[in-house]
Amino acid sequence: MAAAAPGARLPSVRELTARHHASPVTVAEAIRQLVAQDLVEARPGRGTFVADRPATGDAPDLSWQTVALGARKPGEDEMQALLALPRPGAIPLTGGYLDADLQPTAALGAALARAARQPSAWQRGPAEGRDDLRAWFARETGSGLRADDMVICPGGQAALSSALRALASPGDTLLVESPTYLGALATARAAGLRVVPVPADHDGVRPDQLAAAFTRTGARLFYCQPLHANPTGATLAAHRRIQIADTVREAGAFVIEDDYARDLTIDGAAPAPLAAADPDGHVIYLRSLTKSAAPGLRIAAIGARGPAGARLRSARLLDDLYVSGPLQQATLELVTAPAWARHLRTLRIALRDRRDALLTALHRHLPDLVPQLIPRGGLHLWVQLPDGTDDVALATTAATEGVSVFPGRPWYAAEPPAPHLRLTYAASPPDRMDEAVRRLARSIR
Repeated sequence: MAAAAPGARLPSVRELTARHHASPVTVAEAIRQLVAQDLVEARPGRGTFVADRPATGDAPDLSWQTVALGARKPGEDEMQALLALPRPGAIPLTGGYLDADLQPTAALGAALARAARQPSAWQRGPAEGRDDLRAWFARETGSGLRADDMVICPGGQAALSSALRALASPGDTLLVESPTYLGALATARAAGLRVVPVPADHDGVRPDQLAAAFTRTGARLFYCQPLHANPTGATLAAHRRIQIADTVREAGAFVIEDDYARDLTIDGAAPAPLAAADPDGHVIYLRSLTKSAAPGLRIAAIGARGPAGARLRSARLLDDLYVSGPLQQATLELVTAPAWARHLRTLRIALRDRRDALLTALHRHLPDLVPQLIPRGGLHLWVQLPDGTDDVALATTAATEGVSVFPGRPWYAAEPPAPHLRLTYAASPPDRMDEAVRRLARSIR
């Protein structure tokens, strides 16, 4: 057909069947695919003809877009790398979501199927989200917020983006833990904010350094993950929680509490959110279900009191109007069913097994990389590399050895004090951890 002239008529299905000794179904499917590719044209009542080929000439000149678009927004490369899929055959020790084997997909699929069959789910609901789902998220804060304070969002990243744009203006300062969630850094920079890091250790952000940062910068916004912080796994210690709250209150500031790991505690009980002890509305509370359920469950909530809450609701209305009704209804059914509690119990055991398997493999093959802080929850280990190691180059070398890891450098808002790797234990089964670390050890050598 490549040599056929445009407009030439193709043989009939009967002729093609006889010529190629194929079934009529096969021939008809081949023609259908050629039509879909715009290579042939079906004319009802007349037959099938070779389609006109577009005139060939000079390649389109898209260079003008460089001037029209201007500079790229910062953070795009890092986010694309964070969401990149591992190479075929590689063992993933990176990523921010549960392995498919750990996701409650059967329960979620059944809930979504039931929701999709209900006509009311497809109608427009409240812009801020279903009342009953907002009430569930509010209860999860420990009575720190009411249902009317919450707004349903299509994922935690969307909620964070709305919060930064609603509560700050380009040129304002955002204080962050150092290191901190890469997605927060990228979103803040894209919003035109000046990001200032505040040192943190195994007990979370340091209150003295946070107070100094507020005084020096005049910032009115602080982003933190008090529970199983990504990437370090640190949890804000009990003796620091009151100090942090006092510091934020004295600065007349807000703290965005990203409670992404509420369902990912492995050892012991998780402390209450900071929002649970916030009578005066300094805490902006963000909670997502994506990490503890499945990447496709893009449901989160963000809550705040007073004028801050009103601004958040307005920002979400401008961004999305409202979140998918069937997805909200399926989410509510999922988290209020007994199967959800069973899933969380099973998940806790599975994450402990994977974390411990990764630690055992590090002890065996790379004992110098065993982290001092063993996280009590979350999805990651934060390992420090020998001084002088290029963590970005090491991650590239590891990929050629068949194991994917993520370098530590992008998680810092300023110069990193030492090279690190973030190793995720949620994306691979325990019996693959030893081989993964063996490959990483080869990369380091």
